[in-house]
Amino acid sequence: MGVVVGIDIAKKKFDVALLMNEKVRHKVFSNSQDGFSELNLWLRKHGVDRARVCMEASSTYGEELATCLHGQGHTVSIVNPARIKGFAQSELLRLKNDKVDAGVIARIS
Repeated sequence: MGVVVGIDIAKKKFDVALLMNEKVRHKVFSNSQDGFSELNLWLRKHGVDRARVCMEASSTYGEELATCLHGQGHTVSIVNPARIKGFAQSELLRLKNDKVDAGVIARIS
């Protein structure tokens, strides 16, 4: 499975980094059933039927999305935030925002 999706999730939205063919695409979706459907359509638009999805363990905000993605056949991992922070530090990243975090989460998987 060469396609990786990193998701930085929050209460109202989630940022996605799609790593495919050595390119990164970013998009933001609402953390709702409509947002989950839009993500599925966006992935299919890019030819993605199955992917490795990595998400940060952020309270309970990502549980519904993780369940939805797993139900669609994606492999979903929920990673400890300390591991992601350590990985970002190892890359010497100084900039921190949701878009950057989604990319870090994708690269850690």
